[in-house]
Amino acid sequence: MRGTGQGETLVGIALMVSAVAGFASIDASAKFLTGTMSPMLIVALRYLVSFVIVAVVLASRRDVIGLLRTRKPGLQVLRSLCLVTATMCSFVALRYLPLAQVTSITFASPLVVALIAGPLLGERVGWRRTVAVLVGFSGVLVVSRPGMSGMHPAALLAVVTALVNGVYIVVTRMLAAHDPPETTMFYTGLVGSVLTAPALPFLWETPTAPSTWIGIASVGFFGALGHWLLILAHRRAPASTLAPFAYAHLLWAVLLGFLIFGHLPDRWTVIGGAVVAASGLYLLYHERPRITPPGEEGAV
Repeated sequence: MRGTGQGETLVGIALMVSAVAGFASIDASAKFLTGTMSPMLIVALRYLVSFVIVAVVLASRRDVIGLLRTRKPGLQVLRSLCLVTATMCSFVALRYLPLAQVTSITFASPLVVALIAGPLLGERVGWRRTVAVLVGFSGVLVVSRPGMSGMHPAALLAVVTALVNGVYIVVTRMLAAHDPPETTMFYTGLVGSVLTAPALPFLWETPTAPSTWIGIASVGFFGALGHWLLILAHRRAPASTLAPFAYAHLLWAVLLGFLIFGHLPDRWTVIGGAVVAASGLYLLYHERPRITPPGEEGAV
């Protein structure tokens, strides 16, 4: 991290808010594309375009050879598998559900981290953490509305996204001590492309609408841009200062959902999303050294 002055911190916060805007834009672009394209194809394009962008940027670095070396190849593959799975589930959910609803459910990821960090990272799970997790998951139930006529089966995929993304965050934390973020970004794009690119010949249909080409470029561009801004943000300000601003992702999701799709969140999404966010913020402030919020590790 660079300096810790107020100016540097404000720049870091601005970069963080911009980063989560990029992550929300990935989801908005994917939702737009699901109207005419297979979610699997969108996932493949998302990783392929991002990988090309990251590879070009890293190729200009003098230390490119060092950045391509990973000390934990197994963890890099596991992390990428989790992220590809979460991305696929999220994009399918976005095909059927409003952007804000999917985002609210997937923001339960820090609650999953709070549960699995104990056995995987050897962290003590106190009663405050347990209560916060239970309250947070009650918010997920409010948003997804199981047993109510308003529930769509795709909400379950958003829940799976949150669960898998929780594992992804823990693995990312394990990697942080061994590989720089640029290396992790490179292998995320590489593994994601290798896993999904074989589907391209079977699913590809040349788009005829310019808006579709813009959507394809956007889903990959914002994927690379969001993670890059995240790295820059953490070089300007402490993670503990930046973490609460990751929840601006929810506001961006509501704004983009309204501007692009004309969706406004219903009262259950607002109430449940507020409960999930409050639980995550509680964990953040009361167990700050241990809990990683969404956005600090990236997004699908």
